[in-house]
Amino acid sequence: MTEPLHLQTVEGFGTVRIDPVDPDRDAALIHGWVNEERARFWGMGGTTVDQVRDVYAHLDSLTTHHGFLVRRDGEPVAIFQTYDPEADRVSECYDVLPGDIGVHLFLAPTAAPERGFSTGLLTVLIDFALSGGRTRIVGEPDAANEKAIGLLVRSGFELGPEVVLPEVDLPEVFIPEKKARLAFLTR
Repeated sequence: MTEPLHLQTVEGFGTVRIDPVDPDRDAALIHGWVNEERARFWGMGGTTVDQVRDVYAHLDSLTTHHGFLVRRDGEPVAIFQTYDPEADRVSECYDVLPGDIGVHLFLAPTAAPERGFSTGLLTVLIDFALSGGRTRIVGEPDAANEKAIGLLVRSGFELGPEVVLPEVDLPEVFIPEKKARLAFLTR
């Protein structure tokens, strides 16, 4: 494995490593995660391994959107995506400020849920997202995803309005319209 993009040890939690998604290497793993019922808000249910690979290869080709595989103590635990809100459909729903960065988080399935895991992991991901001069994070989970909204609130995000993210229909990607709840965290 190459040098990590981000490596952070948190006492009592473990070492979190963040690497860019490798579409060829990681597609089968991600496919298994996103095709579970619990992943319905991620929007990739019913995809094949090849389709997952294509989605992350497309993401990898962009300079404005990035996909990361997150590991804790060597075990894959999440997909984290960051994006420039100016280059995303969310920009049609709020006034983007200089220093904003958008995020998406998908936690991997686990056989034994661990109290405080999500909050501990999000602490590291916030540090990572706010590096490089970024000053505010915008999240836009599905408005019906109470768990994700609750996690953001517990992590210090302020809830914004409920919005409708418009459909994206391009030759290389289709994303359906989505009711989302905006959430903001300012450094």
